Amino acid sequence: MLYTYSTEELIGLQDLIIGKIESNEKEIHIYGKLTRKAHCCPNCSAKTDKIHDYREQIIKDIPVYGKAAYIHLQKRRYRCQCGKRFYEKNIFLPRYHRRTNRLSAYIIDRLRNIVTFTDVGKEVNLSTTTIMRTFDLVSYGLRDLPSVISIDEFKGNTNKEKYQCIITDPVNKVVLDILPKRYESYLTTYFLRFKKSERDKVTSFVSDMWKPYASLASKLFKKADQIVDKYHWIRQVFWAFDGVRKEVQKKLSKRYRIYFKHSRKLLFKRFNDLTDEQKQQVNIMLYTSPSLSTAHFYKEEFLKILDCTDRDSAKAALSDWINSAYDCGIERFKKCAQTMINWITGILNSFSSPITNGFTEGCNNKIKVLKRIAYGYQNFRRFRNRILHIFSYQFSINAKQATAS
Repeated sequence: MLYTYSTEELIGLQDLIIGKIESNEKEIHIYGKLTRKAHCCPNCSAKTDKIHDYREQIIKDIPVYGKAAYIHLQKRRYRCQCGKRFYEKNIFLPRYHRRTNRLSAYIIDRLRNIVTFTDVGKEVNLSTTTIMRTFDLVSYGLRDLPSVISIDEFKGNTNKEKYQCIITDPVNKVVLDILPKRYESYLTTYFLRFKKSERDKVTSFVSDMWKPYASLASKLFKKADQIVDKYHWIRQVFWAFDGVRKEVQKKLSKRYRIYFKHSRKLLFKRFNDLTDEQKQQVNIMLYTSPSLSTAHFYKEEFLKILDCTDRDSAKAALSDWINSAYDCGIERFKKCAQTMINWITGILNSFSSPITNGFTEGCNNKIKVLKRIAYGYQNFRRFRNRILHIFSYQFSINAKQATAS
């Protein structure tokens, strides 16, 4: 025989005896048949190895060296003494399918990467619809709640909802679930699926400064510390400062407006971290407006709070800053101070814990890329499973659907 056992071992399909292999620039064709074995009759259960006839079936397999692979299988049809005729069993080919189990597994594994269904379809020489149907066999259920929960939203635009919600375990770097809505009523219904005893095990609830999240944590996670992600409360001050800068810049002459535009990034940096030349540039801008100079002072004082290493020192420093900023005469900083008052507990808790929404925000960035290359998703279930598939390693296959597809 031209092809040896080592070749059959290389192909990697159990019980397949290879007759010949043909190859061209785009395709590889493998001709073979299964090892002959006695089979139990599905009608009377008697064993038989009598062959009635053969039928060639062309089966798609995983790509080989970048080429589409096809197996030309000579399928045996056995004949039992009871008169029943039936095909031999094939462990690498599901019933009613024309592609191998490992090709389906290969497709599902490739979709762990941020690629489109069309990209994978071109790679394995299958239609985009077939790739979608194969992936739809993947199912992710409800996971147990960890001790730390992070929640955030992202712009998904699926099922006519503008925002979807992502729930993660930021400590173990796991995406727990993707929800179609971020409304408080929907989130409440979702988390009530978990027993109170399980919700009480959650010790930290991390979110941005969206009120429904805080309300949800207060109602359903009463034993958890509510932590406001540092990025979200820090940027409140920078938004206030930038608002003042823009107001001042609009009133300047064209020459100074251009100067501000080219040098504005220096205003946001810590003054002590600047070079002497950069400090001079900043001072030139601050001299143009008392309100900008005042806003810059409060921005610098606020940055000192971030150097606090514990909750108590942060509480004292932040309280002083809030009281002073509230009465500084700049409306934007007054509103910022009020926001700090409204969220003071969650802000101070961020000094007691190193946990942030950083992992969750990173996931959101990947989701944006996935959505962009796919030109959006209309089917939320598929979108959810795709996200969970990219970030997870445990999933189940819908057996009934797999048999029917």
